[in-house]
Amino acid sequence: MSVPDYMQCAEDHQTLLVVVQPVGVVSEENFFSIYRRICSVSQLSMRDSQRALFIRYRHHYPPENNEWGDFQTHRKVVGLITITDCFSARDWPQTFEKFHVQKEIYGSTLYDSRLFVFGLQGDVAEQQRPDVAFYPSYEDCSSVEKRIEDFIESLFIVLESKRLDRATDKSGDKIPLLCVPFEKKDFVGLDTDSRHYKRRCQGRMRKHVGDLCLQAGMLQDSLVHYHMSVELLRSVNDFLWLGAALEGLCSASVIYHYPGGTGGKAGSRRLQGSSLPAEAANRHRPGALTTNGINPDTSTEIGRAKNCLSPEDIIDKYKEAISYYSKYKNAGVIELEACVKAVRVLAIQKRSMEASEFLQNAVYINLRQLSEEEKIQRYSILSELYELIGFHRKSAFFKRVAAMQCVAPSIAEPGWRACYKLLLETLPGYSLSLDPKDFSKGTHRGWAAVQMRLLHELVYASRRMGNPALSVRHLCFLLQTMLDFLSDQEKKDVTQSLESYTSKCPGTMEPITLPDGLTLPPVPFTKLPIVRCVKLLSLPTSLRPQKMKSLLGQSVSTKSPFIYSPIIAHNRGEERSKKIDFQWVQGDVCEVQLMVYNPMPFELRVENMGLLTSGVEFESLPAALSLPAESGLYPVTLVGVPQTTGTITVNGYRTTVFGVFSDCLLDNLPGIKTSGSTVEVIPALPRLQISTSLPRSAHSLQPSSGDEISTNVSVQLYNGETQPLIITLENIGTEPLEKLEVTSKILTTKEKLFGDFLSWKLEETLAQFPLQPGKVATFTISIKAKLDFSCQENLLQDLSDDGSSVSGFPLSSPFRQVVRPRMESRPSNAPEGSKTGDLSHLKTRALEGVCG
Repeated sequence: MSVPDYMQCAEDHQTLLVVVQPVGVVSEENFFSIYRRICSVSQLSMRDSQRALFIRYRHHYPPENNEWGDFQTHRKVVGLITITDCFSARDWPQTFEKFHVQKEIYGSTLYDSRLFVFGLQGDVAEQQRPDVAFYPSYEDCSSVEKRIEDFIESLFIVLESKRLDRATDKSGDKIPLLCVPFEKKDFVGLDTDSRHYKRRCQGRMRKHVGDLCLQAGMLQDSLVHYHMSVELLRSVNDFLWLGAALEGLCSASVIYHYPGGTGGKAGSRRLQGSSLPAEAANRHRPGALTTNGINPDTSTEIGRAKNCLSPEDIIDKYKEAISYYSKYKNAGVIELEACVKAVRVLAIQKRSMEASEFLQNAVYINLRQLSEEEKIQRYSILSELYELIGFHRKSAFFKRVAAMQCVAPSIAEPGWRACYKLLLETLPGYSLSLDPKDFSKGTHRGWAAVQMRLLHELVYASRRMGNPALSVRHLCFLLQTMLDFLSDQEKKDVTQSLESYTSKCPGTMEPITLPDGLTLPPVPFTKLPIVRCVKLLSLPTSLRPQKMKSLLGQSVSTKSPFIYSPIIAHNRGEERSKKIDFQWVQGDVCEVQLMVYNPMPFELRVENMGLLTSGVEFESLPAALSLPAESGLYPVTLVGVPQTTGTITVNGYRTTVFGVFSDCLLDNLPGIKTSGSTVEVIPALPRLQISTSLPRSAHSLQPSSGDEISTNVSVQLYNGETQPLIITLENIGTEPLEKLEVTSKILTTKEKLFGDFLSWKLEETLAQFPLQPGKVATFTISIKAKLDFSCQENLLQDLSDDGSSVSGFPLSSPFRQVVRPRMESRPSNAPEGSKTGDLSHLKTRALEGVCG
């Protein structure tokens, strides 16, 4: 026997093997549609007894394995079902002949066989044949299951007759010696009359009868036979068959202790414990157990408790049986399958470490030279068994070996799709997920070196599959999640490969769905560059919106009543943390500042970097960056123009790096600092540019308050002199100017020094309002120097304190005017506090500015 069945489990020892095969040309779809219906009848209770029969179906079975049917009867093909197409009565003789040829392959072991013919109608189809069933079509065959049940009953009849025949003492007849194929040549010329030989024949036959009892549903009887067989075979050192008897004893005990089965199909098997009383009643039929004079009442010979092994003893007996198998080179398949059965039992018993020892032994069992397909199957099953006992990393290792075997150099047509599929199945074992969100929590699980190797293999396999988009996605994932573990050279190599792939297939933010249904999420490059701070910037002072105030300085909007509620205080705090206290203006360029740095050992070029927003229609103006290698925090300003009004939220930013388009959301960025991400966009406002006819002053009158835009202009006047100041108003915005207010403000409290310095008339100017975009209006202010010298000593003292007198006015919206006289100069030789001086020559400075 050279082909192992890796799906074997202990309860398979009580099944009857039935092979289902096509005869002639039958489409795969039609064959498997009938095969699935046949497999549904896998268990049948016998009508004349309380026993159940279990069937194991196979659509392919090596004939050489059938030769081991005497060694373990569950390996023997006892039933054959063939499926064929026949549409003409002329083809029927030839079809029936093919059926007989098929039967001859397994003829030495068959109990019964059936031929299912589809498509033939007429006289031939109306003939009643016990071994042939005719059906008009694959759709019109409702009685298939009933035919299978009748077929199973016929198998049971033959099985029962063979069991009784083997178990009945035939006086004077010699017990034949059962052999495995490789033993036959070793027994030529042996003395068949020796006591040693007879005990060998006796022990092997009793083991064989135990197999038949187990298949026939007589669990307790099989335990008795196995126990007696072990004693007989141990006395003659028949190790191969002793191992088989011990394994049979283990299988019967497993069936007793674990009626649900160990093969992973829970609930598919009928509970055996419920049938034990009926079995006990059937055991005392005359002649049931009389081979070589054994007392029919087995319960008195060996107690029932002693018959069945305990769960711990089951594993010990498996170890002993496997040790006996290992003595025979030709029993490698038997040894391997016994290891697999023991592992499945240990998995149920939650004894993972012992199970791993059996699997480790199975790995080193030498079989014949296996084909590449058989190697793939072997490694895949080992992987599944390691997964079954909780050894996830070891399971992933063998599955990865199976994947590499799919593309071995000796294979003419490498199976890259199968390789890729197996590699994907190894990911959980290596603590690896293809969702980048699983790596954003800051803690890395698993061995990074192995994970990077696996990701490289996924990239290569997907490229050989002819799927460049998949290669790009895996490379992006490798670069994003394993960046901290890549050396400088590896970073360069990976990015060069990525640029090469994206030149043919750019990376996108679209999910990729694989044929098996797995979806690969997009991988945004949040580390290329790394963003540490995001700050929304207010508009420049000249464009910053201000609340309108009346001439008295009161806000136009009425104050609302203050209402305190402790219930919503927390929510208000959260909203306040996200919403910013300044506004943006529709149609004006808005700015967001990012602090970024480049973790790569080379210059990083970022193309088309822009903002991601929601809530308001927003035109993002992309920027291009070039960050030095491993640079520190570097400020980057992203700009855009809101097109509508409302509340806008800055959700993140988008980049194009190495040909990969990324949408990076702020919520997914670890360790990012932000002062808020939501700001109100108000409707577009008028913009006014103001210029004056006077020259600009080099000295500032007072620091700007931040709410005003001011510019200093200067004028020199003599006392009593008057000079006009022409102010030009230009509408440089897109909205018409409808209102103009002009006020003046005195910067000092010494009003006694001043007369009426400024005067103006707005009638002609207001006649040009509303001022349309692009239009210009002017108005004139008369500046008159008029000082009162009646209190000269006090005046001199005040001017001495000020140093000089300057007058000016800041222009803003609302427009303000401020005048303050200053003495131009003080005599250089005058003592401090002097009250003398020439006050007839004064300077006056004014302010000009641009207001939005």
